[in-house]
Parts: sequence; C-alpha cells; structure tokens
Amino acid sequence: MLPARKKTTLHPDNHAKLVTALHIGASSVSMIIAERDADGGLVAIDFLEQPAALAQDVFGNNLVSSATTERIVSIIRGYQETLAELGLDPHNFHRSVATNVLHEAANHETVLNRIRIACGLPVSMIDDGEMTRLIYLKTRRRIQHLPAMSQRTALVVHVGPGNTRALLFQEGLITRYTSYRMGTHRTREAVEASLAEGPTLMRVIREHASGNLSQLRFDYSDVEIDGLVLIGYEIQSVARFVTKNNEACSLKRFREFTAETASLTDLEAVKRFQLDYQTAEALIPALEINLAIAESLNLKEVHIPISEYEQGLLQDLLASRIITDTFAEEVLRSARILADKYQSDPKHGAHVGSLCEHFLKNLQDLHNLTEHDALLLQVASILHEVGTYVSPRAHHKHSEYIILNSEIFGLDRLDVTIVALVSRYHRHSGPRLDHPSYAALSVEDRIRVCKLAAILRVADALERTHAQRVSKIEISRTSSKLKIRLPGLEDAAIERLAMDSKADLFEHVFGLTVVIEEDN
Repeated sequence: MLPARKKTTLHPDNHAKLVTALHIGASSVSMIIAERDADGGLVAIDFLEQPAALAQDVFGNNLVSSATTERIVSIIRGYQETLAELGLDPHNFHRSVATNVLHEAANHETVLNRIRIACGLPVSMIDDGEMTRLIYLKTRRRIQHLPAMSQRTALVVHVGPGNTRALLFQEGLITRYTSYRMGTHRTREAVEASLAEGPTLMRVIREHASGNLSQLRFDYSDVEIDGLVLIGYEIQSVARFVTKNNEACSLKRFREFTAETASLTDLEAVKRFQLDYQTAEALIPALEINLAIAESLNLKEVHIPISEYEQGLLQDLLASRIITDTFAEEVLRSARILADKYQSDPKHGAHVGSLCEHFLKNLQDLHNLTEHDALLLQVASILHEVGTYVSPRAHHKHSEYIILNSEIFGLDRLDVTIVALVSRYHRHSGPRLDHPSYAALSVEDRIRVCKLAAILRVADALERTHAQRVSKIEISRTSSKLKIRLPGLEDAAIERLAMDSKADLFEHVFGLTVVIEEDN
C-alpha cells in the first residue's frame, strides 16, 4: 500500500506545469505531484502516503487525539520538505483537503487550526457533494472500461469509512443516487466491543449493518441490476488478490476470500496484503459489507477495479472543482427524476429555468453569482413546485420539505438546503429569520438565497400560465428600474399581475423595480 519513496528530479522549466494535492484521509495522509499534459490531463510524477489513525479516533471517541493530530502535522511537514527540495512552494498546494469523516469529530476545527498554524497550510474538509463528484469522476475516468459498466444497468457502490454511496447507471446515465450511514471504520468501531473474531465477527457486522442493507435492497428492488462495481479504499487495496485483469469475481470466490481473510489476525493481514494497520483493521468490515450488498441484490458476480484508490482520488481532487457540462447535466437529470416522482410539470420547470438563465446571463454585473449558484437555480426551477404533490395549498412549504428530505446527485446538504429555500420563496413571503433553515445559514449563504429566490420569482411570474407564453425577453435598466419587454406577446396582463405580487423580493435585494413594458 505504501510505495517506496521515489527519487524525483524536476527541471525548472517544468515547474509551471506541476500541480500538487494533499489529502488527509481516514487512515492515511497522502500527497501527489502531477504534471499537466498537452491535453490538460494529469500525469503523476510522485506519490507519497503515510498512515494516520484519524477515522479510528473519530468513530471511537468522536474526537481526534492530540497524538493523531501531531502525527498528521509531522507527515505534512515531511511532504512540505519534499516540495521545497524540488523547488516547489511548500505552502501552496493546489488542493489541500481532509476527508469528510473529520466533520464528525467534535474538535475538527481545532485539528484544522493546528495544521494551519504548524504547517502554514489551510485545509478544507471534503463535503458530501464533492465526495459524490469524486465517485462520479472515478467511474467516468477510471472504471468506465470495466465489463460491468457496459451492461444495461450497473450499480456502482462506494463503501467509504463512514458512509456508503450507490450510483445507478442505466444506459450509461445516472438515474438514481442514494447514501447510507454505513462504513468500514464506523462499523469497525461499533462492533469492536463485541470482541468477536472470525465467523462470529462477520455475523456481528451483518447484524449491525442490517438496517442499512435492508434499505439499500428496497431502494433498488424495482430494477434488475446487470452489473455491480465495488469501489473503496480497503476493497481496492486487496483487489489484486481477489480478481485478475479486472475480470469479474464470482460471488463464491468473493465469499471464500472474505472468510479466509476473517481468519487472519491484523498483523497477518498487514503482511499478506501489504497494508498499514489502520487499513487492515477496517478490511473485514469492508469485505463483509460489500459481500452483503452483493448477496442482498441476488447477484452472482462483482467487479472490483484493480487500481490505486488513493492516488486516483488525489488526481481527481485536482479536477473535481471544475463542474463539467456532463456532470452538471447529471445533477439536472437527478433533479428531473425527483420532479417526475412528485408529478411536477416538467415543461413549466424547464421554461422557468430557461428564463432564469436569461436573467443570470444579462444581469451578471448586478448579481455576481457563480456557475455553481446558476446550477442550483436551475435545480430549484425544476423542483420549485414538487410540493403540489402534497397539496396545492401552501405548496411552497411542501416543496421545501420534500427537497430537504431528498437526495440530489452531486449536491451536498448545504446545496440541497439552498435549493429547498429558493424553491420555498418562489411565492408568498420572502426569506425571514424566523424560518429555521434560513436562519441557520451563514450571512453569505442567506444573501445567495435571497438573490436566487428573487430571480426565480421574476422568472416564475413570467410563466404564470404554465403555457410557455413568453418566448422572448428584452431587458433594459435604469438607475431604479428593471424594464422587461416581451416581444410577440400581445397581452401581458396575466404576467403583469403575477409580477406585482412576486417582484417585491427583487426590488428589496437589487434595488430595482421590475416593470413589464408593452410591446408597441
């Protein structure tokens, strides 16, 4: 698992092409130095990894110990010395992140502050949205060639240290995304007190995970899965011992390997599979959870990619900030699937989205929103009326509830909260501090909600009839007004009436009165 230190020599002319990434993972701290090729891709120049028992602390005590914190600091300082020797800035990684597991530590801010002070390095925590993006990137860039991915319906399951995520691909497109509070290190710490070993340990793991396994089985009971791809740090660490040449592994073989591994001590697993102790301790939960998932889906074989998980993760970290058109479309597809589930009018949502896009494009200097904000507004446009499934009355509140309690592929909980609030505020009262979800946001995020909701309300007013009457928009501005002309629309009385009740938030946020002018 831990590669020997490679001697790397870099020519000064190549420094501008180099990028670096640091990952404080669940059981190790790793660093990559990569070079961008002519096509913008990344080629690894050097990769280093050292063990650190972060997840063991988090799931065992809900705290990261001082010893583990100082271990992480020591590893990072060593990596910084390596960068300095190569003539690279040791305090300027292109990405420096920590596993989302750290969120669950009560002292996570103290740990990050210690790293910042000791190493002069700001480190951010990966959120659920980025973790999903990383799984998506891995699927698209690293395991797309697997036989399972060529099947009509393939399920990619990532059993992580704290959570398990599942992505359903049908005809190469993501049609479902679910997550479960079931992970390798979380399970390991939960069952450790049983002192069970061998077959008894495997049974205890199954019992502990039974609720999540039942939910996963139910979530995918309506589809026939042709191929199952299993990814994750621990299972990919032993993939070469289970399968060859990325061929499918029969469930019989997988079951035998899991039983054989369960009979080993942690020390024996370290030696046989060349693992660090933290990974060896989480290996049995990883194997048993993955095996249980395959069995619960009644599959006869699984696919386990033979690739370096951590090195691939670091490379994908350098790419995941850029939301590609393909990824954004997957996010929107997930939103459309959710809208369809609650029988929301797809034409209305799409048209409101196109109107929002027009306002965003033509008012950039006014709103200063990002591409990611624009994506959230498109999702809100698609979902803002899902609450009518519950009742047309107060459906904006029902929309907020449904969205808050749903999974949307590629969006973290903050993103989902913002979408839910923007959807709520598409009608009736605007944002208020006595609304709990809104009040819980930071000032900056509350401002984002206000801006997005203001634009959505104006766009929704222009689509009041749900008949896509407004096909063209012309916008002009004065110091106090946003003037809208609707070429081709002979009578805008309905839209003007709707605007009178919905444009208030736009005026409060941007200081402009919205006026619909006649098309003379």
